[in-house]
Amino acid sequence: MTHHTIDYTGITETYLSLWNETDPAARLALVEKSWAPQGRYTDPLADAAGPEAISATIGAVQAQFPGLVFTLVGEVDGHHAQARFRWGLGPAGEEPLVIGFDVVTLDGDGRLVDVLGFLDKVPA
Repeated sequence: MTHHTIDYTGITETYLSLWNETDPAARLALVEKSWAPQGRYTDPLADAAGPEAISATIGAVQAQFPGLVFTLVGEVDGHHAQARFRWGLGPAGEEPLVIGFDVVTLDGDGRLVDVLGFLDKVPA
């Protein structure tokens, strides 16, 4: 896969939809489809490897912030097999309460291999 054929925005939108999927079985199926089997997610509060652990981490975040949704903030910047983007977490249609920045790496099939998350804005 060359960087000319990677749909970074589409991959990012799919990734954020995982974070908004509240049904555990549906979320795990999406993780298994969009992540490489050895995929890993790391942020200041979590370090998860494999589909079950990644899906459980997302479920734990949803439990901590019930009713809030993840949205893309700004544009996705990608080259080769990597991309970076900002996201917001907040009530649907309102200013995000939390803003973060993720860097993702992809495998040859466009699946997520590594996601490195950073928190830029967190409520006091």
